[in-house]
Amino acid sequence: MTSHIAFIGLGNMGGPMAHNLLDNDFKVTVFDLNTAAVKQLTEQGAQTADSAVNAVQDADVVVTMLPNGDIVKSVYGGNKGLIKAVNKNTLLIDCSTIAAEDAREVNALAKAAGIGMLDAPVSGGTAAAEAGTLTFICGGEAADFEAAKQVLSAMGRHIFHAGEAGAGQVAKICNNMLLAIHMIGTSEALNMGVAQGLDPEVLSEIMKASSGNNWSLQVYNPYPGVMPNVPASRDYQGGFMVELMNKDLGLAQKLAAQSKAATPLGAISAQLYQIHQNQGGSGLDFSSILRFIQNK
Repeated sequence: MTSHIAFIGLGNMGGPMAHNLLDNDFKVTVFDLNTAAVKQLTEQGAQTADSAVNAVQDADVVVTMLPNGDIVKSVYGGNKGLIKAVNKNTLLIDCSTIAAEDAREVNALAKAAGIGMLDAPVSGGTAAAEAGTLTFICGGEAADFEAAKQVLSAMGRHIFHAGEAGAGQVAKICNNMLLAIHMIGTSEALNMGVAQGLDPEVLSEIMKASSGNNWSLQVYNPYPGVMPNVPASRDYQGGFMVELMNKDLGLAQKLAAQSKAATPLGAISAQLYQIHQNQGGSGLDFSSILRFIQNK
């Protein structure tokens, strides 16, 4: 029975994930450079540490949710990294979305130290993080995947083993490229219908019951006022920021080049989101691509 979890990275996703671990009666020690985020988790029952290294002392499992691959490598690697700080029986789970080669590099360091590690990026957005219904897409050894299920089940509903180290990142990047494509397509369709006098809510219901149905229509409608409790109805605040979608689309294009795989829609999506970011959309939720399409 896993009892002590160290959680590093308490952003829009990590904070709710750590909260769900507390709700499932795990002992959780947290660390983040954002003191307000740490304070919020402390009020919910978490213990705190003054560094990532100190947070992982005596932890059974370490979970990280970090912004990019360079930070992941710096947190885990080197003489002052987490791999050097944990004991041999600790399981490392990185839920960040990073390049597959970065995940493989960190996994190799852990393996060389005799420590189990998974790359386990997530899908579902902030709403699923809060509800504990995330999808975890894991890469690594099968035994480590089995050992991680108890912890991951406290934060998610669907848990997949995609393959060896880095496979979780590959699957996640494929998924997020498709997410960007269907969010853009959904936004274009809704904008065109509204321009012709249709009610966006009625049009959404029609498409949900038809061949155009997709996740964006079902749970993350980009048109303001159609669906409550999504970023589009909060002036695109919160959620999955455009700058993070841009990061993932950049990873997708890099992976496509490495694989010699044609991704014309992925490339166009990357261009559109980059322009949107350059025009001031960086901190908005990625569904704000509808606002970009409307040229607002």
